[in-house]
Amino acid sequence: MWESENESLGGRDYGNGVLSSTKHSVKTDGFELRGQSWYVATDIPSDFLVQIVDVNFHLHKYPLLSRSGKMNRLIYESRDSDLNKIALDDLPGGPEAFELAAKFCYGIAVDLTASNISGLRCAAEYLEMTEDLEEGNLIFKTEAFLSYVVLSSWRDSIIVLKSCEKLSPWAENLQIVRRCSESIAWKACANPKGIRWAYTGRPPKVSSPKWNDIQDSSPSRNQQVPPDWWFEDVSILRIDHFVRVITAIKVKGMRFELIGAAIMHYAAKWLPGLIKESSGSIDEISSCSASNSNSSSSNSWKGGLHMIVAGTKDDTPTVQAKDQRMIIESLISIIPPQKDSVSCSFLLRLLRMANMLKVAPALVTELEKRVGMQFEQATLADLLIPSYNKGETLYDVDLVQRLLEHFLVQEQTESSSPSTQSFSEKHMYDGSQRASSTSAKVRVARLVDSYLTEVARDRNLSLTKFQVLAEALPESARTCDDGLYRAIDSYLKAHPTLSEHERKRLCRVMDCQKLSIDACMHAAQNERLPLRVVVQVLFSEQIKISNAIANNALKEAGESQYQPLITNRKTLLEGTPQSFQEGWAAAKKDINTLKFELESVKAKYLELQNDMENLQRQFDKITKHKQTSAWTSGWKKLSKLTKMTALDHQDIGPQVPTAPEQTRKTPRRWRNSIS
Repeated sequence: MWESENESLGGRDYGNGVLSSTKHSVKTDGFELRGQSWYVATDIPSDFLVQIVDVNFHLHKYPLLSRSGKMNRLIYESRDSDLNKIALDDLPGGPEAFELAAKFCYGIAVDLTASNISGLRCAAEYLEMTEDLEEGNLIFKTEAFLSYVVLSSWRDSIIVLKSCEKLSPWAENLQIVRRCSESIAWKACANPKGIRWAYTGRPPKVSSPKWNDIQDSSPSRNQQVPPDWWFEDVSILRIDHFVRVITAIKVKGMRFELIGAAIMHYAAKWLPGLIKESSGSIDEISSCSASNSNSSSSNSWKGGLHMIVAGTKDDTPTVQAKDQRMIIESLISIIPPQKDSVSCSFLLRLLRMANMLKVAPALVTELEKRVGMQFEQATLADLLIPSYNKGETLYDVDLVQRLLEHFLVQEQTESSSPSTQSFSEKHMYDGSQRASSTSAKVRVARLVDSYLTEVARDRNLSLTKFQVLAEALPESARTCDDGLYRAIDSYLKAHPTLSEHERKRLCRVMDCQKLSIDACMHAAQNERLPLRVVVQVLFSEQIKISNAIANNALKEAGESQYQPLITNRKTLLEGTPQSFQEGWAAAKKDINTLKFELESVKAKYLELQNDMENLQRQFDKITKHKQTSAWTSGWKKLSKLTKMTALDHQDIGPQVPTAPEQTRKTPRRWRNSIS
């Protein structure tokens, strides 16, 4: 698709990339290097010395004056006709570029390549080698080579842009960086089906072959080009040039997930501390980007381009802390604003390095908001960010608190944002959005509980920070408080000196009714918990068992009418944990025993009640028979007489009860006790 250097040079009258001057004022066979000095191989002795850094060029005035406007000004404006020495330490491109420019002035053939064209173009501008002095001067020649050769080739554009790193600000002012960036962006966004070059599973250790050098036996001829073919080549650029390329690619309209994958690939190469050391770290990012592209061809590709311009993935660049800070700040500024453009794990690792390297606070805040947008995708290992402030907690709990607040704000904003769909579409959208929001909150709640369990072991973690982070989520986010109970138990283990009031305050963040059976059994035997909390746990467990018994009774009553419930009940029992099934079996056995004992007590009570009624009837019969006999009436008259006699003799002594009276009172006592 895009020609190689030799192919593009042919047919454009550039002499196969060789420039030569048509006028030869001084005949020479070339330049000779002697130590740190260059000499012109000619019979005419040199009369002019040009010093660039520590390299000396022994030249002649006339060839330079005829083609360089700067040399004319320096010599004639000095008003020194005997001036034979000049220093040009600020010449862009250094001694290498001036050597090529000097050869061009002498009419010596100069090989133009992608490696030297940018330096030679800047040197020609510095030396003012314009068309006013001579037609077809060096500025015109180099500019034509850049426009017609370099910018039409992907490989040459990358090499030229890489070479511009040492030519600032000349390369910027001459629009070399801008033109190369736009050329690279245009080719990266082009349809990859038209690209014809070979790529293999691993980047080669040697220089890349020509792009059009494809043999008939190449295994890649029938394969499609992966969407991330340009990642490795672009990642060799310096961060400012990489930003220019990515910005140009954004303008061209490339998918945001591919741009995010390219940023992650670049960070993995230039920030060694960002990605965990593993042999496949860069390959994982490449495969991730390939999967995000939804391309059928990317599923079978597991490597990089065969046409790597420079370096391999084994060459880890050495970057100082200052440069790393600049890289992080630049990457934060170019991350696409879409939610899933980069992974949450990558953002958290970038945030870790940003805090460590003291990145600008505004950019750190922006990065925290980005993490909050996809906080439900985070993992516990990524959240364990060390605290770089001395004397505080081991982990940065305040940072996680801010991330959680950003997540809640984002969730609230999304739920309250107006929708322009129709009523039915809006209803369906709101339902799906509400379900996704609930599931995201549930995942975040689990993540926060795991994080609290981990950081609770820190002795320096205050009770207030623990409580604030635990209560930040709404109650609806936690369907089960087992994770929160584990975190509380870990905190109580690490802080044995808490007072009773502080322990109650700590346990207040937990809802005992949301604990599972296993958690309730553990909490009932936990001596670190306050007594009031243990009582609440036991009470809630009792309520759960009662509800379970009631539900089970309803299910068993409806088994005969609703036969499908049997299958559902079996399915539920199979999905129930083994510990819960064993506890439920034991509870059911105890309940059956209590029911049997209650029935036995009821039977004994009924039997005793029947016996008592029989005895009462027999006693009533005996009493009625005694009242109708003459003996009984005689005894009644005698007892009345005895009472009157006793009242007359009260002053003589105490009254002694007679035998008939005792026999009469005894049945009454027994009768009262029975009735």
